[in-house]
Amino acid sequence: MIKLLIVDDSALMRRLLTEIFSAAGDFTIEIARNGIEGVALAESFAPDVITLDIHMPGMDGLACLDQIMLLRPCPVVMVSSLTAAGANETLDAMALGAVDFIAKPKGAVSLEIDAVAPALVEKVRAAARAKISLTTRLRERLRARSVREPTTQATIPAKPAPQRHSLLQTPSGDGEGGVILVGCSTGGPPALDTLLGTLPGDFPWPIVIAQHMPATFTGPLARRLDKFCALSIVEVDAPMPVVAGYAYIGRGDADLLLSRRKGQLIAMPAPISSDHYWHPSVERLVESAMRLLPPERLIGVLMTGMGTDGAIAMSSLKSQGGRTIAESVDTAVVWGMPGALVRNDGASVICPLDGIAKQLLSFVSL
Repeated sequence: MIKLLIVDDSALMRRLLTEIFSAAGDFTIEIARNGIEGVALAESFAPDVITLDIHMPGMDGLACLDQIMLLRPCPVVMVSSLTAAGANETLDAMALGAVDFIAKPKGAVSLEIDAVAPALVEKVRAAARAKISLTTRLRERLRARSVREPTTQATIPAKPAPQRHSLLQTPSGDGEGGVILVGCSTGGPPALDTLLGTLPGDFPWPIVIAQHMPATFTGPLARRLDKFCALSIVEVDAPMPVVAGYAYIGRGDADLLLSRRKGQLIAMPAPISSDHYWHPSVERLVESAMRLLPPERLIGVLMTGMGTDGAIAMSSLKSQGGRTIAESVDTAVVWGMPGALVRNDGASVICPLDGIAKQLLSFVSL
């Protein structure tokens, strides 16, 4: 049985969540009415996973999360509203150590929560198996604290001017550069921070990213990463040229494709494909890139995430001569997506999160 602690100040949400997880049949449940009770029960109940509301009186969800991660670290899934403010708070929570989030249904919660119940249970089950690495997340935790504490100034490196070459003009020795294709899901935002924050601003290949998230969250994620990275980070909310010095994050609730217009490679949002379960779809992104560029000009990176999205397409890329990197089980919060790539014999290299940037630099310098 999975020991679940539900922390929420709303009696209605506590009741609805308890009913959903009780019906699932594999949860032992305790509830806390506020952050103070949540911290106490995190120690005495020793849950395998916690659902934690962000907005609570007194000790809010972020303060509660911070205490839990200091006193008794365990996987935490935040309960967040689908608003711009909710998105930023959720990203703060993930920087502090939360592994995933649940979006509150819009409108009458009691009427709509049944529709999201299966995904909610799936996320919490996956989170219960997630790996919490305080060492890997130390930098993110310090950044999150500096943002939350006005007296502390975050140290942000100067952003060099990115190399704004057309892909067709990227200096690679033989006429054309290439593209890095990144896929991630559960645990992805802090992983992207580690990956992109390590790369130089003049990294010669553009990076295109499919991170499973709602549209409300991908814009704030791109803006947040852009503040801390030497690369320029943008959300693909409209067709845009793909150039070196940039990383492109697909807009949520859509898919992300590569195409060409007048010889220029572009990234563009596309309506969700019903043939794919996760969105933005890593599979569709990689497939679209493989139709445009030879395999040797593509590098696939599959990082932490629940499910198998991207594993088939990246395995195909490797079999055709492309290069792929799977995040190792040692650092992945959830080794679903990279694990599927490894099991398919689709990984050219398996390495820990903090080694992926070094491996990319080695690949593109060859």
